[in-house]
Amino acid sequence: MTTTTLAVLVPLLPFLGAAAGLLLGRTAPGFVRPLAVLPTLAALVLAVLVAVRQGGGKAIDAATQLTPTGSVAIDLALHLDGFAVLTAVLVGVVATCVQLYSTGYLRDDPRYPSYAALVSLFTSAMLLVVYSGDLMVLLVGWEIMGICSYFLVGHYWETPEARAASLKAFLVTKLGDVPFLIGLFALAADAGTFRITGILGAVTAGGIDHPTLVALLLLAGVAGKSAQFPLHTWLPDAMAGPTPVSALIHAATMVAAGVYFVARLLPVFAASAAAMTVLAVMAAVTMVGSGLAALAQDDIKRVLAYSTIGQLGYMSGALAVGDRGAAVFHLLSHGAFKALLFLAAGVIIHAAGTNSLAAMSRMRGLTARIPDAYWTMTVALLALAAIPPFAGFFSKEAVLVAAEHTALGDRAVAPAGAGWIVLVSGLLTALLTAAYAMRLWLLAFRGRGAEAPAHGRQPIAMNAVLWVLAVPSLAFGLTAGVLGDWFDGPALTPTLTTAVLGTGIALVGGLVTYGAWRHTTAIAARHPIGAVAAHPEAEPAVSEAEAIATHTPAYGDIAAAPDPADPGRLLLGPLHRHAAAGFHLDAVYSALFVRPVRAAAQLVSFLDREVVETYVRGAGSGTNLLGWAVRRAQTGNVQTYLSALLAGSVVLAIAAVLVAAGA
Repeated sequence: MTTTTLAVLVPLLPFLGAAAGLLLGRTAPGFVRPLAVLPTLAALVLAVLVAVRQGGGKAIDAATQLTPTGSVAIDLALHLDGFAVLTAVLVGVVATCVQLYSTGYLRDDPRYPSYAALVSLFTSAMLLVVYSGDLMVLLVGWEIMGICSYFLVGHYWETPEARAASLKAFLVTKLGDVPFLIGLFALAADAGTFRITGILGAVTAGGIDHPTLVALLLLAGVAGKSAQFPLHTWLPDAMAGPTPVSALIHAATMVAAGVYFVARLLPVFAASAAAMTVLAVMAAVTMVGSGLAALAQDDIKRVLAYSTIGQLGYMSGALAVGDRGAAVFHLLSHGAFKALLFLAAGVIIHAAGTNSLAAMSRMRGLTARIPDAYWTMTVALLALAAIPPFAGFFSKEAVLVAAEHTALGDRAVAPAGAGWIVLVSGLLTALLTAAYAMRLWLLAFRGRGAEAPAHGRQPIAMNAVLWVLAVPSLAFGLTAGVLGDWFDGPALTPTLTTAVLGTGIALVGGLVTYGAWRHTTAIAARHPIGAVAAHPEAEPAVSEAEAIATHTPAYGDIAAAPDPADPGRLLLGPLHRHAAAGFHLDAVYSALFVRPVRAAAQLVSFLDREVVETYVRGAGSGTNLLGWAVRRAQTGNVQTYLSALLAGSVVLAIAAVLVAAGA
């Protein structure tokens, strides 16, 4: 088979698996698990073959016209370069691991057949985005992912949290997709084509008339899809879905699509210095804000959700300084260790016998009960904190090196100011990342909450997947010296300055958090579990209403008091309450947009009911009255009819005389 034929089969196989799973889910349930795993696994094998054949060399393009449009043609096109083939391998690896893991995690779920089919469809859509060489075909995969996320996040639709989270994810991402679609049309109108190669050629030739406007419109869609400020608020709430879905969304599909899109079309954005500066500011606010929010969360999945937002900020920062190689390198590295973090969190939740969220302040005794999750999650957290030699160190250093070169004027792709913004915020985020990673590890595996009851051993498929993902989380960074050639960009190896500075800052963040935990633990030891405060200066324990507002549900099926030894409260001080609520951005949106829209809807409803319906009812009543009058006149008495006829004739005669007299 040719490379292009293999590439066509990569997204096609999961799609066929999804269709077959939906058709046979009820009639032949024994085929559901094979149809979930095998097509995705086969797609992974083919994606690896495509990557080997492409080899990081010249891009492979193939296209056929999908339909004549009379204006800008839409082509079913493939564009296989180093970015595409490696990202497809990541999608295949994570999706296969998620499908295998789900066979154990959701083995007793009655809706597993539809869940597995949607995961396969989700995977197929992302692979279509990755391989597509035409923006309209890419948009198809882009939108399919949106609807799949709606259904998967709302998998537990019996709970109001899941219903609200799925609706929020859909609406917020659609809010960004509207300007995104306008930007695509504007870009195609300027370039005269939807083909990515044609658009990049038009950029090189200076054929884009409004690069800033187009870039900003596209960034709105990217912000929604990749959960960047200010459209990031849907991602933490999306944790109401099954944990394997969280791993898929955060590691390899939906949120990665926006970063990948900008990397593919980076020359379009680089044509506007203003757009690059906006992207840098957006990345900086996203990184720092999400790091502070993660340090205040109690639910383990919400910590990881804010962590994803921050790591995507790193990728956006790399793009803002014009280094798409560093961005995609961190995308690949992050995909491995973030999938591992979520799936290990799923083992923790599974150990408590619940599919709900898990509060870290109520955890205890997990290290001995789930050793596989303990060791692999430790590896993933070290990668997240960018401690050498783990994968996150090399990929995060690539971002910092790119920002340093731009800040010092060594690269002219982006303004120097954008380089300084990304570099400073990236270093500050490295401090916060190490802090919340250490806090998560301490509270989850060294916590003093009440021990959850044992619910049996985890299925072997769940634990096996953790060790598979631990390998790239540990060793993927060692490929930094090779991947630079695949990305046609600068070397991705770290430099001494940023390596020492970044690692030193990360170690400081981890050590300070550990010291704060020791301090709060020593004070909490003098008080019973559930004491009002961890130390004399701490704020009071949150009320039940605040717990609901900040998404801190009970751990498993126990109603134990939380562990008071939370270093996050000590480190953040009075900022903790605001960070735990995501800096009240949802409340701001509610005041600025939701309430006015609801008020307008109520006004329209009132006008429709009291004004429009009044005219409608009046027209109906008038017709009824006329019909009643006519009906009353129909007596059936011939004498009455003759009398009325005579009276009418007299009236007409008098009227005629009067008219004649007047004339």
